[in-house]
Amino acid sequence: MSSKSIHESLAKAILYNSLSESTISRNPLRVVTDTSILDADAFQELSALPLVAKPDVLLKRRGKLGLVLAGESLEETKAWLKARVGTSFQVGRVTGTLSRFLVEPFVPHEQSEEYYICLYTERESNVILFHHEGGVNVGAVDEKAKRFEIPVSTMLSKEAASQPVCTPDELLESSLFSDVEDMQKRRILAEFVVDLHRVFDKLHFTFLEINPLVVCGWTPCGGTKSDSLFVHILDVAAKLDQCAEFLFSANSLWSPQGQSLEFPFPFGRIQTPEEAHIAELDARTGASMKLSVLNPNGRIWTMSAGGGASVIYADTVCALAEQVKQEQGKGNGASDLANYGEYSGAPSEGQTYEYAKTILALMTRGNPHPNGKILLIGGGIANFTNVAATFKGIMRALMEFKSELQRHTVRIFVRRAGPNYQEGLRIMRELGLTLGIPIHVFGPETHMTAIVSMAFGLRSIVSSKFDQKTGTEALMSATTGNCDTTLNETVEHTVSNGFGARTHQLFHSHSRCIVWGLQVKAVQSMLDFDYASHREAPSVAALVYPFSDPHNVKVYWGSSEIFLPVYKTLNEASTSSPDAEILINFGSLRVAYDVTMEAISLDPVGPTNNQNGSCNGLSNESQFKCIAIIAEGIPEQMTRRLICRAKQRNVLIIGPATVGGVKAGCFKIGNTGGMVDNILSTQLYRPGSVAYVSRSGGMSNELNNIISKNSDGVEEGVAIGGDRYPGSTFLDHVLRFEANPQVAMIVLLGEVGGIEEYAIAEAVKSGRIRKPVVAWCIGTCAQLLAGSAESIQFGHAGACANSIRETATAKNAALSAAGVHVPSSFDNLDAVIRQVFDSLVQSGKWVPKPDTKPRPVPLDYSWAKELGLIRRPAAFTSTICDDRGSELLFAGIPISQVITEDLGIGGVLGLLWFKRRLPSYMAKFLELCLVITADHGPAVSGALNTIVTARAGKDLLSCLTAGLLTIGDRFGGALDGAARQFAAAFDAGLSPAEFVASERKASRLIMGIGHRVKSITNPDMRVHLLSDFVHQHFPATPLVDYAFAVEKVTTSKRPNLILNVDGMIGVAMVDLLRHSGQFSRQEAEEYVNIGTLNGLFVLGRSIGFIGHYLDQKRLHQGLYRHPWEDISYVIPELSADNDHKENSN
Repeated sequence: MSSKSIHESLAKAILYNSLSESTISRNPLRVVTDTSILDADAFQELSALPLVAKPDVLLKRRGKLGLVLAGESLEETKAWLKARVGTSFQVGRVTGTLSRFLVEPFVPHEQSEEYYICLYTERESNVILFHHEGGVNVGAVDEKAKRFEIPVSTMLSKEAASQPVCTPDELLESSLFSDVEDMQKRRILAEFVVDLHRVFDKLHFTFLEINPLVVCGWTPCGGTKSDSLFVHILDVAAKLDQCAEFLFSANSLWSPQGQSLEFPFPFGRIQTPEEAHIAELDARTGASMKLSVLNPNGRIWTMSAGGGASVIYADTVCALAEQVKQEQGKGNGASDLANYGEYSGAPSEGQTYEYAKTILALMTRGNPHPNGKILLIGGGIANFTNVAATFKGIMRALMEFKSELQRHTVRIFVRRAGPNYQEGLRIMRELGLTLGIPIHVFGPETHMTAIVSMAFGLRSIVSSKFDQKTGTEALMSATTGNCDTTLNETVEHTVSNGFGARTHQLFHSHSRCIVWGLQVKAVQSMLDFDYASHREAPSVAALVYPFSDPHNVKVYWGSSEIFLPVYKTLNEASTSSPDAEILINFGSLRVAYDVTMEAISLDPVGPTNNQNGSCNGLSNESQFKCIAIIAEGIPEQMTRRLICRAKQRNVLIIGPATVGGVKAGCFKIGNTGGMVDNILSTQLYRPGSVAYVSRSGGMSNELNNIISKNSDGVEEGVAIGGDRYPGSTFLDHVLRFEANPQVAMIVLLGEVGGIEEYAIAEAVKSGRIRKPVVAWCIGTCAQLLAGSAESIQFGHAGACANSIRETATAKNAALSAAGVHVPSSFDNLDAVIRQVFDSLVQSGKWVPKPDTKPRPVPLDYSWAKELGLIRRPAAFTSTICDDRGSELLFAGIPISQVITEDLGIGGVLGLLWFKRRLPSYMAKFLELCLVITADHGPAVSGALNTIVTARAGKDLLSCLTAGLLTIGDRFGGALDGAARQFAAAFDAGLSPAEFVASERKASRLIMGIGHRVKSITNPDMRVHLLSDFVHQHFPATPLVDYAFAVEKVTTSKRPNLILNVDGMIGVAMVDLLRHSGQFSRQEAEEYVNIGTLNGLFVLGRSIGFIGHYLDQKRLHQGLYRHPWEDISYVIPELSADNDHKENSN
């Protein structure tokens, strides 16, 4: 929901902060959420004034409900508030908590000084409503108020000229204030409204109502002044465009005076912990996750994929539940629906697992229902989501709740399609046998909502007939061109169908486009469609990517590799591709507006020819005749400006928030139509006779499927986008379809919110549309669910009814009354389409178009590999880390868990070095080793090399490398050698003396024994610290004890032959690996042999080497030259005889 209500206190604070008009009285206000703050000093400022107190919880008609205290003292106000803050209050069927109150000065005034003002947005203008009588008894203000419109075109032109979009004189010249008799007040009101509109537009308000607005001589500072008038904003209701939030994150315009921006739930609606969890999950991922709990005790739960599909499932459940209640007296009707929500946007396995687990936890809470419970796992046909992959997360959750699902007698109905759906449905069906509960599984051969009527017993549960080939077999079949045909290929198509003259088409078989954004997968999808459709050349002319230099990107045309140019700017791309008339804008919500405005402003590179071949050099036309905007979340104010500018330049916009559109056999936008197998199964590679327009992009694939199974297929389909103000309307496209002689009938899928469907009804009634239209508006559940659905966002930003007229039920009724074919529910939309199409054919008005064979499209390598179709040896293997998912994994543990559980460096070493989570004492020992080996002064060889290299002016990496290269058996690298040497002697049963003797006899040094400085009389404290820790925490220390026994033998011969740090860490690590219980003996030996122990010294000493590098850089030390006196020059002297011999030679 783009347009969201805010608290009155925040609305007033925003207005007080942003309004510049001097007549505004910025009355102090206080928010009370806890009675304890009533005694705070902040309230003492109001002690001398009469006060107003009222709830600030999005509750309407507070005065008539007895919830406003006016004109009382501070003490009386405190007492009134203490009796009400935090209490429950019921309004109709809704009960909520009065958790927040607003306190401000009472403004003494006369009834005649009250006015009504309201500003709101429409598609092509901002509207100002004004009535000279305000207050609680204003009545039907829409009928009585004066109206003043400021067209978006006017705002654009005046902004370009740096002029105010509206002036007081313009308002005064209109009839807006004609009923205000006092000319001074009329001028004050005009100046205030102009300033109010400036703030309204600048801060992206979508609705702002002030009732009453008072103009009087009173101020809270000085009482009544007869010589001045002030404007007081008494009661405010306001909505902001949530999509514009990113524009104000760096300033305080939406959060003045330190107030945090909050979009509260409607009165009586409290977010549950589960809803909050899913909202947090949604915020952390690029996928979409939504959940609203409608009735925690409901017996029908949904897990829907896709925004449009989720609404349709909710609609169908509510409609059929009411039908069962009325006809059979069973159930509770629509209130049996327990939840509303959706997951979409290719969520990962982990994300779908979390989503499913949350729903299952809610579903299995409490006592079992006597009639059991139903879980509907449904969705349309996915565009690019691997269905089998997303099902894996759901299956994990189902397995986890196995016993609870059995206890609640849950029946599961699954309907899904899209990439790899066969494999997903197969594993889901097999899961039913494992869980011991019925799981009924269906694919695209079954109407999307048929599982709902099956669940209610209104339709027989038939054995699924979905293609039970594996996903790999089905895809291989599809990509070799062996697709089924549904129509007689010998029937010839007749162009003259009596439905109007030929008209200019938006897309045709030679359409070319430019793609903004480096969306190579989407481009490849378009080219695969082109190739299958027998196009002569690719539809993509070029790409634009401003974040890299111009280059070429490799794609495939069938099995041939081709290159497409990638330009840095749109102007360069359009200049090089003058035949590209379509722009597909994949820019993010932050840049999509600017990209589209630039595209609209581009003039044709040269004379362009229209369909009749004549030159069309109109200066008001853009190079692009169509721009598709894919991004969601573009602020409404920006979209309305795009619409206006596009209209001026004769550009048709599809979107924002769209998947695009398709003209079968000719052109498709981006990911529309899904992957190759779906394009082939729905026969989009050749034209049919049915055109459709939908708001939902996700449902466009489902419409492709429904239409292909109930007619001769799709001629053209467009998803206009789910925003409140889409760039093009239903009527724009339906009129194109009406004028297209290749279209026999039209399908429209509307939804709750907006009034665009009424334009279709009027056009049908007036005869502008004469072709048969089948239409259905989704979102009928909103009225059936009543108050429980008041704050739910149904699928899209525009899917919210602001009046009865905008409800899906009202629009369906209006369409039906106009003569449109409207099914009783989406559940029989397919039957109505078939009935209408068959009647056209049977009456002889239409001849079905013949089927053709597509060109076989080779399978994409990456997709084939994901499906397991091919094997290829990997060049590298990693078993410790995985960065492919939504979150980095260390040995299978998410990085967030590593941080939240404070595993530390030792814990990370355990995961990345040993591939397991180590006990805390082991992790602590590893950290202790790093601390102890971090540095041993500047004189040791590694540190000295680092210092000398740093003084030579080298970079950090070079200096660190110079130090690390000295590590070996003689310096720091003795850990592995010591571990092996001591362990071999111990395992051989040699006594310490025998071990020392054998090494002396073999002329071998004992690694880990001896120190140049430390001795038995000057012990190494580092060894002592390690020894204390080891003996205190290790389960067993046989090799450590053996090493200290060896030390006694060696120090008896020479006092500096002590067990050094290298030896101590080496033998301690062997004891740790062998006796901690975490490793097998074989693993323990392997870790020693592959150099793991030396890794500790390398990692630890790197800390010190970097420290020495930084130290030298801070000291600005110059190039080092070693002094001569510290070098012994021993140069051989050559005799005269030797010189003679050299010369003779």
